Amino acid sequence: MKRCTWAKTKEPLYIEYHDKEWGVPVHNDRILFEMLCLEGAQAGLSWWTILQKRENYRNAFDRFEAEKIVMYTDEKLQSLMENKGIVRNKMKIRSVVTNAQAFLKIQEEYGSFSSYIWSFVNNKPIINNWETGNEVPTSNEISDKMSKQLKKDGFKFVGSTICYSYMQAVGMVNDHTVECYCHPSSHSKENNPAI
Repeated sequence: MKRCTWAKTKEPLYIEYHDKEWGVPVHNDRILFEMLCLEGAQAGLSWWTILQKRENYRNAFDRFEAEKIVMYTDEKLQSLMENKGIVRNKMKIRSVVTNAQAFLKIQEEYGSFSSYIWSFVNNKPIINNWETGNEVPTSNEISDKMSKQLKKDGFKFVGSTICYSYMQAVGMVNDHTVECYCHPSSHSKENNPAI
């Protein structure tokens, strides 16, 4: 089975992420929030670093339940700073609380975070047809727009590159290269009505 160049590895965790999650549309608010926080944690690091710590993050941040996170005290934030299972960066840890507050406001205003975030791609995944991984961008006009709006709405660690990576992670954009077996063109029409 051919995969995207970045997934040519022997690491089962990375392969599973590529095969089952990356580029697959997500509409569950809690998962969308989790991925936004994890993408922010990745800033300046590699996704592999964060992926290996994902379970630790879920345990540390109450499975990314925003309602619980907004109640975090200074003591709780301090204990997170001492948690070796996550990236111990004060600004990144605090940003999860800030983002939880912004996330709940968005849910209230739009009915769901999914409605809000998917509106940036008109509620339909963008399927790209890149020949090689080198063609895949790290940002685009949509991620620029999303970044600007998320910042305006109170989110932190949401630069355009982070937003584009997020769009790939939650399937708003499918950047599997055409030779990859996960690219929609490699599926039959019966299995994939999106084609």
